[in-house]
Amino acid sequence: QVQFVESGGGLVQPGGSLRLSCAASGNTFSNYNMAWFRQAPGKEREFVARITWNGDSTAYADSVKGRFTISRHNRMKILYLQMNSLKPEDTAVYFCNTVVGYFAWGQGTQVTVSS
Repeated sequence: QVQFVESGGGLVQPGGSLRLSCAASGNTFSNYNMAWFRQAPGKEREFVARITWNGDSTAYADSVKGRFTISRHNRMKILYLQMNSLKPEDTAVYFCNTVVGYFAWGQGTQVTVSS
């Protein structure tokens, strides 16, 4: 089993930046292609970004392309999401998991973009 603890969220003004972290437990983090997801109030959870197990390939939802960057540190078992040029529509709870959501979801970290 792998468990995830997301952190780094907060309240930020439009145009601001945040860096999210996802700390994974266990020894198999580096085996998995990983992703960030988000869920806004009243909406279903949606894909944000993904990265291959070795970090050599990434992909993004159209809504965040060019603004967000996903990365990972396998030795430290941490997944990152650098978010720049934040917009109010980025407000959501952000989660990490494998690309297919294989493991239990963590608590997520709240990101609120508001002036």
